Amino acid sequence: MNIPYRPIALACIALLFSGLVLNRAQAGGGHYYAPVADPMVKEECGSCHLAFAPAMLPASSWRRMMADLGNHFGDDASVDADTAARITRYLVDNAADTGGQRFNDKLMRGVAMNNAPLRITELPRWQREHREVPDWEWRHKEVRSKANCVACHAGAERGYYDD
Repeated sequence: MNIPYRPIALACIALLFSGLVLNRAQAGGGHYYAPVADPMVKEECGSCHLAFAPAMLPASSWRRMMADLGNHFGDDASVDADTAARITRYLVDNAADTGGQRFNDKLMRGVAMNNAPLRITELPRWQREHREVPDWEWRHKEVRSKANCVACHAGAERGYYDD
């Protein structure tokens, strides 16, 4: 019996290629970070700014940040102890070094996990990706802050940070 290997091989290659393309599209092309899924975290953190994806910082950063909510980048973001514990647990469980997200390593490359910055904007990868943005753009009335991701990344609330 003569089995047509060429069509089978081509079909397998096409299937693998489709899987790779679909996987990349679902992952946001490497600039996707799963948005906050916990309603309490989304409400508490998102009431003042974008509720940043936990995968954008390592667990050590989230623990340090949550330990000093009375001085949260110049503001008092204090919450009751139970709420703080729940938010901390969620952020740490889904952090760049503990959440198992596929593309976190790109953002964390070059970061010492035990001495990571508290600001996403201080990560080497973030700085490289934003180095061409002129200073005046950060001060624009629609942007006002490097932490205002949604000003330039329309899909940021859904976890997409591609340009």
